Amino acid sequence: MSTPHGLQDLLDTHIARGPAPGAVALVARGDRVEVAAAGSATLAGSTPMRRNSVFRLASITKPVVAAAAMTLVEDGLIAPADPVAAWLPELASPLVVRTPQSPVDDVVSAVRPITLLDLLTFRAGYGFPSDFSLPAVAPLLTELKQGPPQPQAVPAPDAWMAALARIPLIHQPGEGWLYNTCADILGVLIARVADRPLDAYLAERIFEPLGMTDTGFAVPPAALDRFTGYYRAGEGGDPELVDAPDGQWSTPPAFLSGAGGLVSTVDDWYAFGRMLLADGLADDGRRVLAGESVRQMITDHLTADQRAASGLFTEGQGWGFGGSVDVEITAPYNVPGRYGWIGGTGTTAHVIPSTGTVAVLLTQTELAGPAAPQLMRDFWTYAAGAGASAGI
Repeated sequence: MSTPHGLQDLLDTHIARGPAPGAVALVARGDRVEVAAAGSATLAGSTPMRRNSVFRLASITKPVVAAAAMTLVEDGLIAPADPVAAWLPELASPLVVRTPQSPVDDVVSAVRPITLLDLLTFRAGYGFPSDFSLPAVAPLLTELKQGPPQPQAVPAPDAWMAALARIPLIHQPGEGWLYNTCADILGVLIARVADRPLDAYLAERIFEPLGMTDTGFAVPPAALDRFTGYYRAGEGGDPELVDAPDGQWSTPPAFLSGAGGLVSTVDDWYAFGRMLLADGLADDGRRVLAGESVRQMITDHLTADQRAASGLFTEGQGWGFGGSVDVEITAPYNVPGRYGWIGGTGTTAHVIPSTGTVAVLLTQTELAGPAAPQLMRDFWTYAAGAGASAGI
């Protein structure tokens, strides 16, 4: 599509084409903020999309949970090099498939313990590779309910960890980057190290200091009128309902997913992004993270071979803690140093430290695969470049 005249134009054009019923987007550079809302909160069309509409974040939950883990490091409760088995005894003696292609019963012992750093960088050995046909991937889907978020279907943390302990690693700890599962393990680890539920810890250390009043693992009754429907493209491209506003996120789940369980608004994630750009400070000057913690989060930790192997998900970009890090220019929207991620429910959020930019796009349509849809790509291009010519 041609370069949009503004963010509203970009959203209106894409929403008119479908299949997303609606979207809300925010692009901020410094003190200048542009926000647009288009379409409706549900297919019925009776509720227009608004700036404070609430969405299922899916995987842009991951940077938030990584930040919470870093607060534990700062408090001296755990260090990146620490084996996590002290808090996750289910992972004390992990087994690894002999080769990634081996059956799940052809295993060897892990050569070293899994550490916090392994979980933060998605190199613990658990998760999705580019090849979903590998035998050790199937139990992640069937037993752990990895994949598109379905919060009410996932067992409670202790039962989930017991199931995880029966599944072999695909790689030795530290050897390969694998998607998603490490963030869910990290959520359980945070709760056990902090000795309180994950939602309570996130509220205390992240949400309350940043004023993220609409962020959590369920939508309270008073906010359900702002909650959006969740859809996927059906036959012919028409959207089909996956979850209604009064569905799976209307009551707290047993498993609080650090990989993709949060609901939120553009302004709440924007507050989180501002904190990252401010070297860990909230708007009122309170310190949420140390500057060094932020720098570790937004720095690529992968080797060149690990980046190449993760290409289906990250398109060859790097990985920090909880999000990708652009390490080269491969298209107009790839800005070196850009940090953030995308979510399978149709969401994306990034910060660009070099320009002081926060860019958040929330839609309601499930991604068909790891590749980002055109709306996201056009939004990234706008946030990285076209926004500047629009005065942003």
